[in-house]
Amino acid sequence: MNFCLWLTGLPGSGKSTILKELLRMMGTSGIQPVALSLDHMRKIVTPHPTYTDEERHIVYRSVVVMAQLLTAEGMRHVLIDATGNRREFRDLARALIRDFGEIYIECPMHICLEREASRKGQSVEKNLYERAQKGELCGEMPGVTAPYEAPLHPEVTVRSDLLSPRESAERIMTYVRSRWSTLLP
Repeated sequence: MNFCLWLTGLPGSGKSTILKELLRMMGTSGIQPVALSLDHMRKIVTPHPTYTDEERHIVYRSVVVMAQLLTAEGMRHVLIDATGNRREFRDLARALIRDFGEIYIECPMHICLEREASRKGQSVEKNLYERAQKGELCGEMPGVTAPYEAPLHPEVTVRSDLLSPRESAERIMTYVRSRWSTLLP
């Protein structure tokens, strides 16, 4: 069996940046997970995203099924990088994936707004918060026009406004080593 970690948090909280550092640390430790980044997957699953609740249900259920298949067959450890704005999406993963951990990347909204507005060369559109506040998005934006339901009992919480991406990844690695030491090289 392999484990799955879901890095969740508001858009702009630092999920993708922390994921990159976590992947680097895991690789150095001999762990080779697969990263399921919703930003990249959305381009294929929903090339013209509407960001509606219906679309989110389809996209998040798809991510969960992929993670379940990869972990259940013992193929790979999986890291999910996705907002997962509703608890039900992450609870589905917890119900279907035996070795699952929810990682909450906590960050105040004003910092998420600043980070999101200054994105450069990333797969995610910038200024989504601003566009959502102006009503220019065709769908809803978590934290603005759609709810973001923070985890009630995450296995790890990191404050990305107080910790560097490296420090955040180190906290997550500490958890991984303590919980899944038998699954690691």
